[in-house]
Amino acid sequence: MQAYHVIGKAAPRVDGVAKTTGTARYAADTDLPGMLWMKALRSPYPHARIVRIDTSRAQRLPGVHAVLAGADVAGVLYGRRLRDVPALAHERVRFAGERVAAVAASDAETAQRAVDLIEVVYEELPAVLEPEDALADGAPLLHPDVQAYHGLPTPLPGPTNAFVSDVWGRGDPERGFADADLVVEGVYTTQRAHQAYLEPHSCVVWIDNDGRLQVWAPNKAPHRLKLNLVDALGLDPERIVVRHSTIGGDFGGKGSPMDIPVCYFLARKTGRPVKSVMTFVEEFSAANPRHPSVVRMRTGVKRDGTLTAHEAQFLFNSGAYGGFKPVPGVNLPGASHAAGPYRIPHTRIEAVHAYTNTIPGGFFRGPGAVQANFAIESHMDVIAQRLGLDPLELRQKNLVRSGEELASGMPGLMMRPEETVDAAIRASGYHDPRPPYVGRGISLSYKDQGEGVSSAAVTFRPDGTVLLHTSVFEQGTGSYTALVQIVGEALGVAPERIEVQAWDSDDGPFDTGVGASRVTRVAGPAAYEAAISARAALLQLATRLLGWPADRIALSGDAVRRTDTGESASWAALVAQADTPVTGSATNNEHEPSPVASAMAQVAEVRVDPETGRVELLKLTSAHDVGVIINPIGHQGQINGGVVQGIGHALTEELMLQDGRVVNPSLADYKLPSIADLPELRTALVESEEGVGPYRTKGIGEYAIEGISAAVANAVADAVGVRIADAPVTAEKVYRALRERDRQG
Repeated sequence: MQAYHVIGKAAPRVDGVAKTTGTARYAADTDLPGMLWMKALRSPYPHARIVRIDTSRAQRLPGVHAVLAGADVAGVLYGRRLRDVPALAHERVRFAGERVAAVAASDAETAQRAVDLIEVVYEELPAVLEPEDALADGAPLLHPDVQAYHGLPTPLPGPTNAFVSDVWGRGDPERGFADADLVVEGVYTTQRAHQAYLEPHSCVVWIDNDGRLQVWAPNKAPHRLKLNLVDALGLDPERIVVRHSTIGGDFGGKGSPMDIPVCYFLARKTGRPVKSVMTFVEEFSAANPRHPSVVRMRTGVKRDGTLTAHEAQFLFNSGAYGGFKPVPGVNLPGASHAAGPYRIPHTRIEAVHAYTNTIPGGFFRGPGAVQANFAIESHMDVIAQRLGLDPLELRQKNLVRSGEELASGMPGLMMRPEETVDAAIRASGYHDPRPPYVGRGISLSYKDQGEGVSSAAVTFRPDGTVLLHTSVFEQGTGSYTALVQIVGEALGVAPERIEVQAWDSDDGPFDTGVGASRVTRVAGPAAYEAAISARAALLQLATRLLGWPADRIALSGDAVRRTDTGESASWAALVAQADTPVTGSATNNEHEPSPVASAMAQVAEVRVDPETGRVELLKLTSAHDVGVIINPIGHQGQINGGVVQGIGHALTEELMLQDGRVVNPSLADYKLPSIADLPELRTALVESEEGVGPYRTKGIGEYAIEGISAAVANAVADAVGVRIADAPVTAEKVYRALRERDRQG
């Protein structure tokens, strides 16, 4: 592989000092003169008619400047694609936690006191909490006017709670099933899970003296947020500015307007800036967690293990609204992975999203793919058991090869699944002897690279430093550090001499935003091309000022040099003499699917207590097909973080509802894995130059979380012989399965 000076070298986070010393500015740190605080009154019922709202006592409270109810903003709907989320509930509430009224007051305490004084009379209505119930005959329609919503991807045949349906696949499944010696069926369910970022949703909204709406918010897609606000509020795009704020964790959850529309109307009513900071109770009961799912699978297979056909039917619980999904199909595209990285000639995958009277679902690292992987990789072990085959052997027999069309119908992708599986097996000690009640499980997956558009500008400064402007808002993954290293490599400039700044939404070109592991593929080449353009401008300046031949001049560290005589001159001194900025800019449009993907393999080793069902995760090996790594520290950090989130999804995390109400809405009650829960972590990397962009890289942000739940469930089945098909794999579920097996003899 090619040797680099900056790429591939461990580099500290360029934003690390600011974040660790408290100088990073988050949206909640923004204070403006005369600023008010917003607090919202939220529904205690999952489904109810609003009979009457009395805000008079709240309005009379000293320090209160404005109170809004649903009637004040009736018809105002927002959404990332589908606009079905009301700024405030009007006439009807659809989930427990929905905003019913809002107050702007001089401080947060006064605003909360005013909220407590608002009187609402509700008429409770029958609630549908599970998607199966929502699709049953006679179920209450949550959105009778869904056909009128802007952004609905396809017209519906009639009134229904099933508002989105997608199909992927290839071939003729019925023919494939006819060719099978055995058909294996299974049902798998996954839980509702919160992103659990440490910074809750927050915003500051100000209508300035020129009538422009200025917004500070931890939003990973500021340009899309701007367009969402244009649609929802009816404002011209040039009248909205989204300012850069540090993002305190995202994991897919921070892309929607959330409380911004409410704060806008309060700011308009009062003429003052308005701030909102959600509490963690609000976060866990009213934000946008991972969608729960029910997945029904049916697979045809030959006696020798050859897969002939596969069907998967998803039913996603979308909650009360669909407006928190950003993709054009208003779906979870990762559901298309429900046939896994396997060679299956005949497939059909269907995913249906149903409205229910529960907290709306949004995006969370690996949206749809995490659910799909738990189902297909659990199912593969069930198939192996039915055939009497080793689960690894079954997978290897059917594993897709690089460049082959995928079972979902996606064109062939360049990736290294065979090498990745081999690396996982070697690193994990998969074939090593193990004692009783210790089991090992494997899970395979893949991830393609995201698409989009991003821009950058690179400027040489007279103090000898370089300024990199990017349209990307760093959300915690180390994107800025990677971009700095890309620019440093292109220019031969040390990363510590490169400063990175993000454009506000009105300063830079449109950017798709962070997500789908797209930053390395999309923003990386933009930064590289901007650096190359800036270098050309610098060399042109040097040619003019020094009189050197243009074909005999090169950039070398902090100087420009003549390649024939060895003469040199400080480029900083040359830049100081320039009449105009020495800069270059570039925009990268990646609107076609990437031909490159990453293969993954997870191996879990567990010990199960047969008396209590307790599952102890002993070792987790995560193998990845990675291309060229830009920053080994950041890359490993993304793997470790994804693995830990995957462990939570596998064993402990679930946003629990009772009668439609979240009953564990805090970091104290929501069971995140702690350091005491973590096993020995091993990583195996398959490096190559098979990536994208100038340095042949692959994204890593979403990948490591996938596959861990299934690997753990498979390891538990290997250890004690019971299959848990309902994530997470808790001690109680294992205990009950063991006792049921004992009863059946």
